[in-house]
Amino acid sequence: MSLKQVKKWVSRITTYVLFAALIVMAVVVVSSKASGGEPEIAGYQLKTVLSGSMEPGIQTGSLIAVKPDGDMKRFKDGDVITFMDKEEKLITHRITEVMASGGQVMYRTKGDNNNAEDLEPVLSENVVAQYTGFTIPYLGYLVNFAQSRNGAFLLLIPGILLLCYSGLTIWRTLGEIEKQNKKGDQKLEEGRSLSS
Repeated sequence: MSLKQVKKWVSRITTYVLFAALIVMAVVVVSSKASGGEPEIAGYQLKTVLSGSMEPGIQTGSLIAVKPDGDMKRFKDGDVITFMDKEEKLITHRITEVMASGGQVMYRTKGDNNNAEDLEPVLSENVVAQYTGFTIPYLGYLVNFAQSRNGAFLLLIPGILLLCYSGLTIWRTLGEIEKQNKKGDQKLEEGRSLSS
């Protein structure tokens, strides 16, 4: 493979990556603004993990997908759920015990990285969603920023990079065309001087 072909492939890949980043940022920012905070894609909510209580399975700063629908009394030991605590903070922990009393269902939960179970059992009404097992490490930091006031600027970064890269590509292409025109002019002048 020649150097020219390698450059061409690198150029294409760079363009595709920047364009994909622009689309992803647009989806994250728009969906988080439209849903009032948490981005949602195809019925799954994307949540940011801000603590290390579920490490090593779910890293701090990860983006996880949770499914908010269904009966919140259906869970069993070992399921990972996202619930609202007394301080109205969202927490994602693993169920260690299911307790049923009459029509009421409560769950004892524990973070995989914690030494002890959570102090308070979780009422089934406080369960928001079930963790699907889908996680992307470190992307949560980006989503958290996207939900901030300055998050819309996230759209500008890949867009500006894409524009700069396009400008650079156009400039290089024009330079190549100019070189070829000069070579063509030189050959034409050489042909004229030979014929005269």
